[in-house]
Amino acid sequence: KFATNLGVYLEKLDDDSCECSLELNDGHKNAVGGVMGGVIFTLADFAFAVLSNNLHSPTVAQQVSVNYLSAPKGNKLIARAVCKKNGRSSSIINVDVVDDTGRDIVQFIGTGFKL
Repeated sequence: KFATNLGVYLEKLDDDSCECSLELNDGHKNAVGGVMGGVIFTLADFAFAVLSNNLHSPTVAQQVSVNYLSAPKGNKLIARAVCKKNGRSSSIINVDVVDDTGRDIVQFIGTGFKL
C-alpha cells in the first residue's frame, strides 16, 4: 500500500521479470531539491517484492544491497527486476532503476526468503 500511495505502478509482470514505474513530482524531493533516496529505494523494493512473490508467495526480503549511481534527470523512474536465481528456499533478484532519459540511477540486488 505504501508504494502505491507514493505513485508506484506495476507496468509488466512475466515469469522471471517485472517492470514498475514512478512519475516524479515535488513531493518526492529532498531538502536540496533532488529525489529522496528512499523514494528510489521504495520503487526498487516494490519491483523486487512483486517479482519475488510472483515466484513464490509469501517471500520476504532477507538482505538487499543498493548502489546509488547517479541523480535522476528525467521526470519518470523505471525499475526493471530480473530473477537471477530461484532456489528452493530463496531467490536472488536484480533490479535496475533508470530514468526516462536512460540514465542509470540505482543498482539493487535483493535476496528473498521463501516462507
